[in-house]
Amino acid sequence: MKIVIGIDVGISTTKIIGINEEGRVLSPIRIKATDPVTSLYGAFGKYLYDNKIQLGDVEKVMLTGVGAAYIDKAVYGLPTDKSEEFIANGLGARYETGLERMMVVSMGTGTSIVKCDHDEILHLGGIGIGGGTLQGLSRLLLNTDDIKQVATLAEHGDLSHINVLIGDISRNPLPGLPMNAIASLFGNAKSDASREDLAIGLIWMVLQSICSASILSSLESGIKEFVMIGNLTLLPQCKLVFPATEKLYGVNFRIPKYSEFCTAIGAALCYINERK
Repeated sequence: MKIVIGIDVGISTTKIIGINEEGRVLSPIRIKATDPVTSLYGAFGKYLYDNKIQLGDVEKVMLTGVGAAYIDKAVYGLPTDKSEEFIANGLGARYETGLERMMVVSMGTGTSIVKCDHDEILHLGGIGIGGGTLQGLSRLLLNTDDIKQVATLAEHGDLSHINVLIGDISRNPLPGLPMNAIASLFGNAKSDASREDLAIGLIWMVLQSICSASILSSLESGIKEFVMIGNLTLLPQCKLVFPATEKLYGVNFRIPKYSEFCTAIGAALCYINERK
């Protein structure tokens, strides 16, 4: 059995998947990255061991992500190549959803936005708000950069103690904006705000900013489908922010099954598609 390995070497994590001859994704894993080279080889070795894959079973290793620039030779002597990250985002999201027209929003340390329109995959840009923003601000305001801890704190926070809502500044709903829509992120924050309130405020600020930027990027395209990928999709608060934004703007936000591994899947598909 021949397997194509896709590895997404990121700033904070390295993700690895395999795609077999039937086109099925095999047992994706993720390893925290302190050093791109070390984490890549560690992840690769663990992946082969856990899945009982021999080096001879690997047809190709495809690298992508910002950390891939640090790898300049074949991985374990295997045929190795690199895939452009934004193309990998689009291919991975298409594989996971089956959609032909969509915006792919990669929520990593920062956020990138890719438009997929059938065979056209185009990087539109992005914003410098993402997981790195959440970690940095949490480090300053909550004395922790553990995202899981921040998410747990946020479950007990009250967003009305942090944000200004339309209902706080207007007696009546504004056109297209209900009374519970946010008028100002952190506009209602007090100096004695609880850690729980700060946590939910920070997460909501990051996620809503990403959603708003994504929607604005799609206005001229008519695309209403947004596929959200990357580590931030694992935040439980996505299940609150995304539906609220969908209702407000009449769009759909999707989180695929392997949302945090989409880029690695796309890297492998770059080779598979070219081979076909």
